[in-house]
Amino acid sequence: MSKKRYPRLFGILPFLGMLLLSGCNWTLLDPKGQVGIEQKNLILIAFGLMLLVVVPVICMTLAFAWKYRASNKAAKYTPDWSHSTKIEVAIWTIPVLIIIALGVVTYKTTHELDPYRPLVSDVKPVQIDVVALDWKWLFIYPEQGIATVNKIVFPANTPVNFRVTSDAVMNSFFIPALGGQIYAMAGMTTKLHLIANENGEFDGISANYSGAGFTGMKFKAVATSQADFEAWVNEVKQSPKQLDKAEYEALAKASENNPVTLYSVAPADQFQTIVDKYEGMNRGKPVVHEKAEHKEAAATTGTEGMDVSMHSAAGAEE
Repeated sequence: MSKKRYPRLFGILPFLGMLLLSGCNWTLLDPKGQVGIEQKNLILIAFGLMLLVVVPVICMTLAFAWKYRASNKAAKYTPDWSHSTKIEVAIWTIPVLIIIALGVVTYKTTHELDPYRPLVSDVKPVQIDVVALDWKWLFIYPEQGIATVNKIVFPANTPVNFRVTSDAVMNSFFIPALGGQIYAMAGMTTKLHLIANENGEFDGISANYSGAGFTGMKFKAVATSQADFEAWVNEVKQSPKQLDKAEYEALAKASENNPVTLYSVAPADQFQTIVDKYEGMNRGKPVVHEKAEHKEAAATTGTEGMDVSMHSAAGAEE
């Protein structure tokens, strides 16, 4: 396409681009949870540090092009110039300092935002077990004994501890407004800790392509008050559906664009049962079981309430 033949079209292309971008969702830069806020700050800090190099280079490029244009006879012409210690020091020292600063900030922040690291709070967290299926999300509330498909509800300003696995191909569990994402893999348990700083309804997606129904593999995450959360739990418990073995086997079959489904009864060990299906398939090694580790630790130390989260993380890494 020739610019000379279509001058008006090329003239409006920038405006068309702005119009298209106006429909973009800037969720990552407008987070509603503390984890998302910290991640946004890291993005902005890294972006700002990189601009310390990019902006001066762009400005100097324009300035040099203007100063040494052909029509400027006053510009000094030095064809034999080949080295300047001051310039060498500047172009090496400044980027090195920026890289060091960026490395320190990134290292510190990424360790603080480790998805396996529980959030510090005086409020008791809500436990939600996540299972990726083809092509829907199953959520199990082991403490409440209920389960849902493609929808979760939890109190705002309360940490939510997610345990994530898959009973299908690999997926990635992601709530952009709250920050963080974690892979869901068969026979493995991964963890993610999030919190919503305000009430609201947020979109959840799979961030890893998983086949034909990938585009419809979405869910809603609703942050509400504690009273409304308890009322919702009671509502789910009135559902006629129960997540028994037959119901789960039907649910696990591949299907697209699944509606929200509520289960009044769900086995507390359903998540571990799904993980155990793939025992021995993970690089020829058995999956580490939290229950087995818990019993072994209790027998060794005599304490039933010890934290087994580090063992779970080790099992996921294996």
